[in-house]
Amino acid sequence: MFPRKFRITDLRWETGEGDIFTWELNALDAKPFFFSPGQFNMLYMHGEGEVPISISSDSESGKLIHTTRAVGGVTRAMQTLKVGDVVGIRGPFGTSWPTSTAKNKDVVIICGGLGLPPLRPFIYYILNHRENFNKVYLLYGARSPIDIVYKAELEQLQSDNNIDVLITVDKQTGQWDGHIGVVPQLLSHVNVNVDNTIVSMCGPEIMMHFSQIALHKMGIYDKQIYVSMERNMKCAVGHCGHCQWGPHFICKNGPVFRFDSISDLFKVHEL
Repeated sequence: MFPRKFRITDLRWETGEGDIFTWELNALDAKPFFFSPGQFNMLYMHGEGEVPISISSDSESGKLIHTTRAVGGVTRAMQTLKVGDVVGIRGPFGTSWPTSTAKNKDVVIICGGLGLPPLRPFIYYILNHRENFNKVYLLYGARSPIDIVYKAELEQLQSDNNIDVLITVDKQTGQWDGHIGVVPQLLSHVNVNVDNTIVSMCGPEIMMHFSQIALHKMGIYDKQIYVSMERNMKCAVGHCGHCQWGPHFICKNGPVFRFDSISDLFKVHEL
């Protein structure tokens, strides 16, 4: 329950909008930090409060990396921090992506916007153990080309050909010559054994909703789909009740759920 102190050792701005930033952090006590792909931390800034942020680093690298969008009071305050500043971290918390279940299967990773950072550790895990997985697709969508996070990294993944990377944007700007449209449309380019496939999704709920519909049409069903849910997590240990979602506490029973366990609770806003 008490945060450990971590120093910001690297800071990167991820998009042209200047509201998404990535920190690399080192523990002041020099003790290692272990986590599973898909888990999150509570990031604390003195005098401002704390927020839940998914871990976005390689779980086998020994590094701790968080990518955050400045959208509220705490994250906007964090946006002003510099390399050398110290923050508090509690964690890791929550469930993880199905690294064992996905072995020897085709894997489809679907994400939109800041849904990519929570899936990044799963992507790293697959790349580190590529021989244990069959076909792997990464489908990613952003509002526009300048909103693409980890752009250089995605381009490297495309050139390495270890996984198939498909990127789409809602709106074309500049010299963009890639896909235009919503993420579920990218599933038409996916060729997998539907009976031996695992899907992991993170992003806006409306995107995940329509992706689920498209996956069903392909023959991929809820027991094969895993999603990461975002709710207002405060204590991270299921005591405060802020993140209660039906019978579940996102911080304890999630954030990663197999879709068939939550399908009756999964609601989206009307278009």
